[in-house]
Amino acid sequence: MKMLTIGFTKKSASRFFALLRESGAKRVVDVRLNNGSQLAGFAKKDDLAWFLEQICGMEYVHLPSLAPTKELLGDYRKRRIDWNAYAGRFLSLMRERCIEETVPRDVLNEGCLLCSEDQPHHCHRRLVAEYLRERWGGVEIEHLGMGGSD
Repeated sequence: MKMLTIGFTKKSASRFFALLRESGAKRVVDVRLNNGSQLAGFAKKDDLAWFLEQICGMEYVHLPSLAPTKELLGDYRKRRIDWNAYAGRFLSLMRERCIEETVPRDVLNEGCLLCSEDQPHHCHRRLVAEYLRERWGGVEIEHLGMGGSD
């Protein structure tokens, strides 16, 4: 099973869609809590679904069960907690939600987890992918666009 990840910030639309088109992914799995913000630009949910189909021939799926809670995200963004505390609380949340049992593998197989963070190092999409790899086994993870700003 192959699972990819990508963030849309610091990427032009042309670079973002080229990375996805060249990746071999069959669908983008949006793991953002807030996917309709005007700040998302070309990655706003309805626009993104249309662009993905038209430019890449890909499906769009939103799985909010793979997003942090509003409170957890707020605590991290407002710097009430650091990355390690955030990661620990998010891992606990995934365990509570039993995502390894509730998220269909076929949706994530050859799917690309989408979030806003440019790089996966401090992003929950990496935590999701690694958590599922530990539970499911046999999961190859590839992070797209690791070259920095595009």
